[in-house]
Amino acid sequence: MTDDRTGNQFLLMLSALANPHRLRILAALSQRQAYVSELARELKIGRPLLHMHLQTLEKAGLVVGRHEVSVDGKALRYYEVTDFDERLTPERIIEAAKTLKIEHDQDADEVQLPGVALDVSLPTRPARARRPSS
Repeated sequence: MTDDRTGNQFLLMLSALANPHRLRILAALSQRQAYVSELARELKIGRPLLHMHLQTLEKAGLVVGRHEVSVDGKALRYYEVTDFDERLTPERIIEAAKTLKIEHDQDADEVQLPGVALDVSLPTRPARARRPSS
């Protein structure tokens, strides 16, 4: 996938990349495809945590997974990096911003981006400076 992502897809990708575990997973999978247990051992991450991160990367379109059955009959889930080429430039951000689908919850005073797990709160008033305790 190239930089034809919508604004929400672009944010989903950036959100997925904003985690050191996921960056390490992408780096490992950039070298070769791997199945979950193999990758967990290599990265010294528990399988449940690895699986959660792989789901996030898959939802963002950065990796794809597929099931295979080994010779001894075990079901293995292999993952590999997708062919993505995203440029982070001011122009790309302008284009992505034009296609954002934003839902604003008036009661919560919070921005909701469908399909994007981000917490972007809009402040209702400036924060007050704290006084030093005496």
